[in-house]
Amino acid sequence: MAYDEGTAQILRDDLAALPVVEKKMFGGVCFMLDGHMLCGTLENGAMYRVGPDRYDHALTLPGAAPLMFAKRKMKGFVECRSETLQKDMDRAAFLSLALAFVKSLPHK
Repeated sequence: MAYDEGTAQILRDDLAALPVVEKKMFGGVCFMLDGHMLCGTLENGAMYRVGPDRYDHALTLPGAAPLMFAKRKMKGFVECRSETLQKDMDRAAFLSLALAFVKSLPHK
């Protein structure tokens, strides 16, 4: 699966102030914080790890959809289409939810 380098750069810019590690995974780029997956690129957008408690709320955000992997919903992960990624406020909402979840996890 290919990913859009422009999407990867948008995520890099959003995460510039954080100590994230970039890893090639699942045919795209994932961004790790404290050893945990935070967000990453998809073929037509991005995914954010919002956690199970914030999952239903995240799905109410503009452009959100359940993340599907091998025909299964990945509970706690949402997909955000590339059109939504063009809107700073929408992207910030997804990132805020993802950061809240990942920062609640123990460091690896």
